[in-house]
Amino acid sequence: MGFAVEVTSLTKQFGQITALNGVSFKIQRGEIFGLIGPNGAGKTTTIRTVCTLIKPTSGSISIFGLDAVKQPEKTREILSYLPEESGAYPNLTGWEYLNFMAKLQSAPGTNIQQTVAEAAEICGLGDRLKDKAKTYSKGMKRRLLVARSLMTKPKLAVLDEPASGLDVMQAYHIREIVKRYVKEHGVTVMLSSHNMLEVEFLCNRVAFINKGQVVMEGEPRELKAKYSSENLEEVFAKVVGYA
Repeated sequence: MGFAVEVTSLTKQFGQITALNGVSFKIQRGEIFGLIGPNGAGKTTTIRTVCTLIKPTSGSISIFGLDAVKQPEKTREILSYLPEESGAYPNLTGWEYLNFMAKLQSAPGTNIQQTVAEAAEICGLGDRLKDKAKTYSKGMKRRLLVARSLMTKPKLAVLDEPASGLDVMQAYHIREIVKRYVKEHGVTVMLSSHNMLEVEFLCNRVAFINKGQVVMEGEPRELKAKYSSENLEEVFAKVVGYA
């Protein structure tokens, strides 16, 4: 079967700045994989490179057998990307936005109505989908955007801070959406989050990235046991030398 994602010796330089320095990790099919680390560690650069938005200086990326560096167009057909700072068109209703994005993202011959209905179920916004997105709270917008990312059943969904800035109940709803969709449809998820509780709740495995390098990788429970820690925050502090 092979891995969903294989990143090998990935480097990226911006002029004299080395943003990524030999990043390597593998993601199993159908798992939720977390990429975590402090600001400036290289998470976003890694994510954007995997999503073919940035071309690496060197290294390789395989996504379900496709060479993401040499075959970016084909790779984009099987993945979806939700950036941390993403928004919906404010003057479109939720229904109009989902319909527009379904037509934009779906393969020829796709039943658009069915895709949009799937998105409506995912986000759980009900009658509020009749309202314009500019009337939505931040949590409602995020639920709409997560639905947009998952409705086409991509082979790989890349979610950057999917519950960033949301209150407890909104964040809980987002996490439940992601877990249910992976279980029901076998979507592979790569996510980045600063919320370590969220990472522990969602992720099968995680990779810690610091200063452009992966410094640790494994299952949350194994890493906590290995470093005699109660949570992933404590593990990370020990790994990078903060504790």
